[in-house]
Amino acid sequence: MMDVHKPGPKLGSKEISKPADFTAPDKLFDRLIQAIKKYHPSTDLTMVEKAYKLAYEAHGEQCRKSGEPYIIHPLCVALILAELELDKETIVSGLLHDVVEDTDYSYEDIEREFGGEVALLVDGVTKLGQLNYSKDKLDVQAENLRKMFLAMAKDIRVILIKLADRLHNMRTLQYMKPEKQKEKARETMDIYAPIAHRLGISKIKVELDDLSLKYLKPDVYQELSTAIASRKSEREKFIASIVKDVKRHIDDAGIKAEIDGRVKHFFSIYKKMVNQDKTLDQIYDLFAVRIKVDTVKDCYAALGVIHEMYKPIPGRFKDYIAMPKQNMYQSLHTTLIGPQGQPFEIQIRTFEMHRTAEYGIAAHWKYKEGKSGAVDKEEEKLSWLRQILEWQQDMSDNKEFLSLLKTDLDLFAEHVYCFTPMGDVKNLPNGSTPIDFAYSIHSAVGNKMVGARVNGRQVPFDYVIQNGDRIEIITSQNSRGPSRDWLSLVKSTQARSKINQWFKNEYKEENIQRGKELLERYCKAKGIVLAPYLKPEYMKKVEKRYSCKDWDSVLASVGHGGLKEGQVVNRLMEEYRRIHEKNITAEEILEGMKENGEKHEKIHASKSGIVVRGMDDVAVRFSKCCTPVPGDEIVGFITRGRGISIHRTDCVNVLGMSESDRARLIEAEWLLEGENSTELYPTEIVIYANNRTGVLNDVTKVFLEMKIDITSVTTRTSKQGRATLCIRFNITGVDQLNRVITKIRNVESVIDIERTAG
Repeated sequence: MMDVHKPGPKLGSKEISKPADFTAPDKLFDRLIQAIKKYHPSTDLTMVEKAYKLAYEAHGEQCRKSGEPYIIHPLCVALILAELELDKETIVSGLLHDVVEDTDYSYEDIEREFGGEVALLVDGVTKLGQLNYSKDKLDVQAENLRKMFLAMAKDIRVILIKLADRLHNMRTLQYMKPEKQKEKARETMDIYAPIAHRLGISKIKVELDDLSLKYLKPDVYQELSTAIASRKSEREKFIASIVKDVKRHIDDAGIKAEIDGRVKHFFSIYKKMVNQDKTLDQIYDLFAVRIKVDTVKDCYAALGVIHEMYKPIPGRFKDYIAMPKQNMYQSLHTTLIGPQGQPFEIQIRTFEMHRTAEYGIAAHWKYKEGKSGAVDKEEEKLSWLRQILEWQQDMSDNKEFLSLLKTDLDLFAEHVYCFTPMGDVKNLPNGSTPIDFAYSIHSAVGNKMVGARVNGRQVPFDYVIQNGDRIEIITSQNSRGPSRDWLSLVKSTQARSKINQWFKNEYKEENIQRGKELLERYCKAKGIVLAPYLKPEYMKKVEKRYSCKDWDSVLASVGHGGLKEGQVVNRLMEEYRRIHEKNITAEEILEGMKENGEKHEKIHASKSGIVVRGMDDVAVRFSKCCTPVPGDEIVGFITRGRGISIHRTDCVNVLGMSESDRARLIEAEWLLEGENSTELYPTEIVIYANNRTGVLNDVTKVFLEMKIDITSVTTRTSKQGRATLCIRFNITGVDQLNRVITKIRNVESVIDIERTAG
């Protein structure tokens, strides 16, 4: 018997309502026990039963928004973990994952009853449960992500429990308000589904994707569902006939195999339609037949049989066995023409490869009688997580970390496979150069790089790596380190991060001194006396705002270009004014407008998408000089008779303001950000490229594929053959803009991209 007795759940921690008629908890628990016994070699599940009883007692009368008893949620989370065949400690932690957060049980109670391992897992998930990805401030989101990856580093099972928790929440999302549905779905698609993909857990990833699409694009989801269902029987007959024919030929060849067929999941189909600008009928691999065999040798033997049966489509064969994906996925993919001319895909893999494809990193937990569950020590399988943790240690700038992370989580970026001189395979983003390759080996190799050979021939630094290239990096101890020009050549986030970090570390003292000089020079040019603003109370606010550990870090960031000196000075002065000066009120602004005889359009925050501190009813307009979009750091400027003008904080007009004008700046922030908003906002980028025939066509094709409207394009070419393209277009926010820029960087000949800042 347990010696811990508590009065019950914390009031207000979860929705309390009258329970509806749902599956009885005891029936779900019986299902959980049966699921565990399928792979668990022991019948002693006392710990699991004990955890269920404690969770049942702890959550008491709590109910979810659906009306079902709250205990149903941790039971479903534990059931998902059992379907992944995870160890007993993980399943127990799944049952208890909300107990510490939502009831009066403490970490110490859990540790006393279930041991330190379970307590640490519950504590890790509890901290993740407190994360909030809907905050407008990018640095808050980045800080929360840092916490998540640190928890994963201590024990990867923390994120497995969190993924199971998120999956069940997405399955029951229909009980949430529409705006909450979209917020959770966006968070899932941006963060959790990509993490599941990176960890190779297809079983969870595909369902998270489909459920996110259901709430983010309900019309698209319904259209796909209807279109696929309308010809369901016809498609099932087609797949059944293919499976039957394939099985007969495979059996005749003496290959032992399991064969099944399916229609691909909705999100996969939707992304192909969007990226390839095709209709449902034009998607080649809508159908997939999967062949599972015992050995790698049987995989290639089965491929030979299949290519004798059906005509393969040229260019549609991929060998992920010889060159696995970064998330451990291995399989042979080939697209073929069926008997009636219908294209379909066949995937061939071993049973072990299939287990890894479905369960990813979770497939490497083996239950050991009398011991805790443990992951096999296959360090290379966690290389992505180690890379993220390196970034965390290297970067003080939260926004830079967030930008690199989102780029790295881009599931649909093209990749290229190449080889080291010893024959090891490297997987790099499409468009990568030998510099990317060098940093993928080790930062020391990249920092000492002086040249490269590809297939035995010396190549320039900007050589674009092709599939199958064999690359040798030439290093020298006399190398002075990377060049800043390399930043415009590399494509991988790892290389970009390491190069930036080298400059920050190598020249920190010089950067601090340069930062001081830039601040002083800026203030002298603007007639600002800096001394009154360099007080600890103002400096601390600036340090916190830009995620710097001390003032030297702020100066170093200014020195190496991470921050603009005008931004820092403006922030210091704003903190000063907040304490010492009287803010101009909304009534004064409206009075000024009245004096000018101008009409005031009543714009609420929900319509303009902007919240101005202390003002609920004031005209807000977006400046044309810097075209701010949701996700940008912004500031309001109190105009004379025209309400509030919204600028980006790095707008040259804001940075160049006189001290008297700067007194009219006021805090502003976005109410909605990025794709949570349905509004479109104009923005402009400048693309620098080596001129060649078709470069403009290749760039505009990116916008066409992403279904983004271009409103204007201007181009010019220098005598040196350098092309400059100014493109103005409409977007939903910074996230979409970053995806556009990432894709354009992969266009051949593109050197650099800048966003206009006024």
